Amino acid sequence: MSLFTNPNRIPENYGLKIAAGLIAYFMVMKLIGLGHHVELRLLNLFILVAGVYFALKKFKATHEDHLNYFRALATGVATASVGSVVFALFLFLYMKLDAGMMQSIIENEPMGRYLNPYMASFIVALEGVFSGLLVTFVLINYVHTDEVSES
Repeated sequence: MSLFTNPNRIPENYGLKIAAGLIAYFMVMKLIGLGHHVELRLLNLFILVAGVYFALKKFKATHEDHLNYFRALATGVATASVGSVVFALFLFLYMKLDAGMMQSIIENEPMGRYLNPYMASFIVALEGVFSGLLVTFVLINYVHTDEVSES
């Protein structure tokens, strides 16, 4: 069984899909000249929400329509974490290869002078993990989970 068909590897599968979506969105924004608009990062949230939602739905579909609350929380946060960490690694490599981007961050952002590629990537990963926790908590209320007596 491969990573993309194994029902026990759903966080890795959908986390990589989230990372691919984030990387594609980042590259499109860079190519059309909108990479410097920090406000557009809000749209990353929609990619994260979609990935976590479909991961939870896939988990429920592959586990006999059962999904308890804590398993849903663990699956959602793990999915978001995989996606965020892979995206942060991509950004680290991108900032190492494109020194102009890092220099632009240093010059234009309020705390930019204190940042380097390591710190900026770590912040992106941390932001993604905590966004994933919040997104998962909200989505669990929309994806039907098992009642306590059903477990």
